[in-house]
Amino acid sequence: MKIQEEIEFTTADSIVKELVQAGVEAAFGIVSIHNMPIYDAILREGSIKLICSRGESGAVNMADGYARATGKLGVVITSTGTGAGNAAGSLVEAWAAGVPLLHLTGEVASSYLGTGKGYIHECKDQLSMMSGACKNAVRLRNPDQTAAVVRKAIQEALTAPTGPVTLEIPIDYQSVIIEDLSLEGLRTSPTETNSMPIIPELAVQKMVSASRPVIWAGGGVISANASQELQKLAEILGAAVITSQSGKGSIPENHEQCIGHFAAYETTKEFLRNADLLISVGVRFRGNETSNWKVPVPQEHIAIDADWQAINRNYKATLGLVGDAKDMLAAIIQKLEERSVHAEPSYLQEVLSLRNEVRAQLRETLGPYEQFVDGMREILPEDTILVRDVTVQANVWGSRLFEISEPRTSIHASGGGIGQGLPTAIGAQMGCQDKTVVLMAGDGGFMVNVGEMVTAAEENLPVIIVLFDDSGYGVLRNIQTAAYGRQVAVDLLSPDFVKLAESMHFDAVRIGSGDEFISELKKAKERRKPSMIVVDMEAVGPMAKPFGGPPGAAEAFKPKKL
Repeated sequence: MKIQEEIEFTTADSIVKELVQAGVEAAFGIVSIHNMPIYDAILREGSIKLICSRGESGAVNMADGYARATGKLGVVITSTGTGAGNAAGSLVEAWAAGVPLLHLTGEVASSYLGTGKGYIHECKDQLSMMSGACKNAVRLRNPDQTAAVVRKAIQEALTAPTGPVTLEIPIDYQSVIIEDLSLEGLRTSPTETNSMPIIPELAVQKMVSASRPVIWAGGGVISANASQELQKLAEILGAAVITSQSGKGSIPENHEQCIGHFAAYETTKEFLRNADLLISVGVRFRGNETSNWKVPVPQEHIAIDADWQAINRNYKATLGLVGDAKDMLAAIIQKLEERSVHAEPSYLQEVLSLRNEVRAQLRETLGPYEQFVDGMREILPEDTILVRDVTVQANVWGSRLFEISEPRTSIHASGGGIGQGLPTAIGAQMGCQDKTVVLMAGDGGFMVNVGEMVTAAEENLPVIIVLFDDSGYGVLRNIQTAAYGRQVAVDLLSPDFVKLAESMHFDAVRIGSGDEFISELKKAKERRKPSMIVVDMEAVGPMAKPFGGPPGAAEAFKPKKL
């Protein structure tokens, strides 16, 4: 509801006007003496929902999760100095995942910038700190240019390669009275010519002649809303489809050509050695997903990416196509439909066999947790958003065997930092309130942002937390055991998570078997209230095969000569 009163137009009003112009419906953050004018302007304007977190780190994760789940711009507002510093780690995650996010932070009064006088919340060089954590960081230096600076920051966050952009606004500037500028960008009229990208004939020939093609789909497919085009290309070529973590959902994971997030499996590596063409689309080829770039790829590699610098970053390409993935794939499909291209039945059968084999191999390691993954997929709606913190169960089967059918329904920590799952899930649920959002987390990481449970309860968000409690850092335990045969600093004293959750207005229960888990998950899904299921991993029992960390992790930590 808008508050009607006669008030001068200020820098803060100009900021809010630009947010509304950009279609922003929600903003996350913590109010502070260094951003109060912006908060007040949001209140007076009335159309943007403010979600008040308990920490700046969590606020950024919430804006991140909101953006990933909705495809919209995430907006977060923090304080200066320590507040901005608290946000930095989560901004690194947004940068690693390429999430379009606008971070608005205050700064000390303009006359005190760089003086070191001890103005409250002062930081030695906040702009450099933000620059290191973001795609870009800028400071408003002239209040009369507010509209232009905010507009440009939003556009930069949304321009591929997308990412977080910080805008600093000194506190004295926020309440400066300025003209209410009407800012319009020049728009060109649509032309009659076909704007579809021109695909080199060489690329088309390579695809037509390939008998064993593989597509590697990354988060760029989802960012470009190109999932339908990707699936169609795969079906025309009869290609196997490998996905990165970020690319889960770029093709339905129950599709017979979808190998999924199994690139580092030895069976998949052998399959890739025999492939004759790789088409990568929006993939970063992260080290932890490629055994530190030891996964082999075919000599013929067509790389499609919106970022010029992505080409040849990790794997050499024989042909690079730079542009929007949706446009690129649509143009390629049009070219291929003009040719006689037929999927080879025997190769499709081989792809299906590989798909089934890697899943069977993984299932053999799960022991009692096989019932968990099957129960989740049976009970939860097809469009459930699964958020995964960094924990053993999420790494082993949550990211591979819980099949994702739609884009933007799989969210994980791209940068690998623990503890960001809870606020990320809250942001995703805030943006998709009609959907079921489930968080998989471990007890160690969960405690990092545990206070944000109250934020979820305050907003009455029906997020479901599945907390795997083994009283420690399970992933690190296993890596240390494999690397050194001993463990250090990985055992933790856990609180009573059920009492903790109940004190934060969650319905909570502790379970010790697969049957109990399935029963409680059904209840949590149906009640549509903030809920937590604490999995007593000692009671459930161990996996059939311990998880030793990502492929090659233990070996990397053993003593060696350079």
